[in-house]
Parts: sequence; structure tokens; C-alpha cells
Amino acid sequence: MLRRPRSIVTRTCALALWLCAGLATFGIAIGSASAQEGWSTEANPSSVYQLVSWNDDSPYGNAAPVPAAVELGAWDGSTPLSQPTSMAQAPPNETWIAAPADRSSYVDAEVYGDPDWEGRSFVQRGSAGMWCWQILPDGLIYHSYWAGAHEPRISLVLFGERDGRSLWDGTLGGRVGLLRYGTTNAIFPQGWQLDVEAAAMVRLTLDEIRDLESADYRVGIPLTYGIDQWQFKFAMYHLSSHLGDEFAIANPGSLDERINYVRDALVLGASYYPHPAWRLYSEAGYSVNVDGGAEPWEFQFGTELARPGPTGPHGTPFLAVNAHLREEHNFGGDITTQAGWLWRGESGQVMRLGAHYFNGKSSQYQTFDDSEEQIGFGMWYDL
Repeated sequence: MLRRPRSIVTRTCALALWLCAGLATFGIAIGSASAQEGWSTEANPSSVYQLVSWNDDSPYGNAAPVPAAVELGAWDGSTPLSQPTSMAQAPPNETWIAAPADRSSYVDAEVYGDPDWEGRSFVQRGSAGMWCWQILPDGLIYHSYWAGAHEPRISLVLFGERDGRSLWDGTLGGRVGLLRYGTTNAIFPQGWQLDVEAAAMVRLTLDEIRDLESADYRVGIPLTYGIDQWQFKFAMYHLSSHLGDEFAIANPGSLDERINYVRDALVLGASYYPHPAWRLYSEAGYSVNVDGGAEPWEFQFGTELARPGPTGPHGTPFLAVNAHLREEHNFGGDITTQAGWLWRGESGQVMRLGAHYFNGKSSQYQTFDDSEEQIGFGMWYDL
């Protein structure tokens, strides 16, 4: 591995702070565009059956508007109404929906309406907004960091290093919910949730041999909480690094020099959406047990930008930046930037394709003290 001076880490961390400041302006621009495109709708609180209107660009598809049939307080349930009260006559091609006689004055509405972020609503009301217990819930309250190198997911990144080597880093794993007390919204749920995560992060040479050089393994249990624009995470995880068997066979004696890098850590993280398309986050981790050169403290912070909600087949652009600082490097570390195209499903799962840039200390902990500069292309899938 090519060793680079520690000043590289200082410069890259400064670059991270400059990028995060610039992204604030970019996030505001996305917010204006999202509001103009009408990606979300606001419920009409004065009616029982509420008007739902999506435009052609809505990620939730095209649905014909359903006019409100009854105003609150205008119908006592005993006398059928032939036409809506205090509203204009329905056009001939519209169908008015009348509430049954045994219906209460409130009807669940599966529309995005709370909280109201400057008129742009994001969280579902109605039955999806009621808190309840759920086993194996859909979606996550606290999502993995897109540009985080050691997040549990399915991914493959092909890149070249300045020393001329070509490598690929693969991750096989994921994070899933076990138990939730909160809303049933899969895209942006609120409440408490217990998750489990696990992943194997491997590095292989990308040449005529394609040896497995090293592998990092991570398993953890996050407890998360989401309310309005905020999400919080308290997690415990174990991470250990191992030398690849093919590398050991090709390099006799390497097992005697392998690094037994281990972290058993407690993590506290916070995530905030100043706009539905813009996420900011940071976390601090402290390892109660370390080995192989690891030191207790580590910190992460970053930002993500992408249009919210299911994207359909067309997808949407994304940008992600993550900085990871570790005590064993005098709180230097690495910075990762990714940009490309994203697709989001109905349950919040995300697939991304795009460019990848990494600069700093190695993303494989078997060589944690080496410096790397990675430039390549990746595919990432987060549950």
C-alpha cells in the first residue's frame, strides 16, 4: 500500500467541511425545485374525504383527484345528502363519495400531511400515522450512511489506486427491522425501532489473479427513534478484521504479521432533515474493547441529497459525502464522496449507481494505517 503524509488527511477533512457548507446552498435549491414540481400534497383539514392531487411528476404516480363530499359538521348521519354542502356543483364527469350513515366524522387519509415543513408535508396521516406495535416492520427509521465505508449493505465498488493497483471492495449484508412501536409508513416512519445489522466487507485484487486480500466483519444491534425531522440511534456493534486466505497462501509468513484489529463499540448518532430532500447526520462511537492498533474513539459526519419518496423507474440524482475520524490516526481519517443516480422503492429500499472517490486511511482495517486514494465506480443497495 502507498503511504501518504498525514497532511493529506488534514486537507481532506478541510475539503469535507467546505463541501458540507456548499451543500447547504445546493439543498435549498433542491427544496425550491421540489416545491415547484409538487412532489407532495397537503391534506384539506376541513373535509371528511380529503382532496388528493398529484401532478405528473409525483413519485407516487398519477391519481385522479377525489373531491370532498362532506364538510365537517354539515351532516348528522340521518339525512342523505344529494350534493356536497358549501361546495360548487360537481362536474358531470366527477363521482362524489358520500360517507355511510354509520361512519364517524373522521376518515383515515393516506396522504402526506405531518409534520408541515414550510408547507411541504412528508409524514403520513391517518392509519399510517397511528402508533402501534409491528413485528418485522417495513422500512427503517435510521438509515445507513450512503457514503459510509463500513455500513451494512450490498455493494460493489471497482476502483484504481495511485500506486497503479486495481481493486474491488464488496459488501454483503444489510440492516432490517425486528420490532417497532410507531407509524406504519415505510418511507419515513416515526417511533421506536429495534434493528439488527450484519455485513462482510471484502477486498479483492482486480487483475489476472483476483485474490481475496482481506475482510472486515461487522454485526450490531441498533435501537432507533424518529420524531418529525429528527432520527436518533443508539447501537452496539462488533467489528473484526481478517487476512484473506488467498493472500496468505500467496505470501507465506503473512499470517504471522496479520493485524488483529477489533472494535466492540457503543454508538450514539443523530440525523436531521432540514428539507425532505436533504439529510445531515453525525455520530460518535466509543469502543469498550479494542485490539490490533484500534483506539476507543471514532466520529462520523456527513450529508446526503436526493429527491424523497419512491422514484419509479426513472430514478433521481443523488450526492453523498461522509467523513470518518479515528483516534488511532490522531483524529484524522478519511473522506468519501459519491454521486450518481438513485432508485427508491415503495418500502424505502434504495439502489444507487455512481462515481466513487475516497481519500485517507484505508477502508480495510487489516491495512488501517495505510493511506489510499480511490477513484472508481460503484453500485450500492440499502434495505
